[in-house]
Parts: sequence; C-alpha cells; structure tokens
Amino acid sequence: MEKLHFSTSINAPREKVWDVLWNKATYPAWTSVFGEGSTAETDWKEGSEVRFFDSTHQEGMLSRIAVKKPNEYMSFQHLGMIKNGVADTESPEVKAWAGAEENYTLHSANGQTELAVDMDITAEHAEYFKNAWPKALEKVKELSEQ
Repeated sequence: MEKLHFSTSINAPREKVWDVLWNKATYPAWTSVFGEGSTAETDWKEGSEVRFFDSTHQEGMLSRIAVKKPNEYMSFQHLGMIKNGVADTESPEVKAWAGAEENYTLHSANGQTELAVDMDITAEHAEYFKNAWPKALEKVKELSEQ
C-alpha cells in the first residue's frame, strides 16, 4: 500500500475548516470532486461507523472513526465497500486494503490553518487520488474562506 500526503493553507480558523469538512451541508460540496452527490452517514463520534455513499446511495465505503480530536485530527479506518447497498468486508478485493487509514490534521500557523490529509491507497487507485485531492482541498479552502 502506498501513502499519499496532501496539504493546503487556509485563511480561516481551524474551527471553521473543521466545520466545513464534517458539516452535513458542506461535506457534499467539497467531496463532489470525488463524485457528485457524495454523502456520509454517521454520528461523527469516535468509534462510530461511517458509510460514505455515492449519489445513488448504493455504492461506497464502510469505515470507522478511529480517532477524533475536534478541530485538530480525524482518522478513519476503512473496513470495506458498499455494493448494491450491501456492506462487503470479506471479499479478496476488500481484504487487500482493509485497515487503510485516511487522516485529517489541522494546525494553526501564522494566522492560517494548515490542513493535511494523509491516506493509505492501493497502487491501482493512487493516480486518481493524486489528481482529485488537490481539487478537493481547493474546495475546502474556498468554502472555509467565505
């Protein structure tokens, strides 16, 4: 598995950036880069399951919030895929990357917020995320600076 790192500086306080990342109204706006109509179903509590869905609400990822430190750090551990509305945690395809992490770190620096995203990814999906993440971070920046 490969580790990818992305970051951006945002002219807004960490609390605002955090809210943009995980607020029900803004989450679909910045994740639309990955797929129009993307949503997340969760209570956003540490240890809780997260179901990341596409616009059909039939396809997506099953994850768990491994660590949550409000306004500082969120870590997701990916557990499986959702196909045709059914969670898959056992197929060989899923087992190849199950346990992968996706981490969001926010630091204050020089009156700005530094947002870093670190993720584990399989080689077959790396190029897609290398192209998509900078666009997603630009959206987070735009929404946070409004």
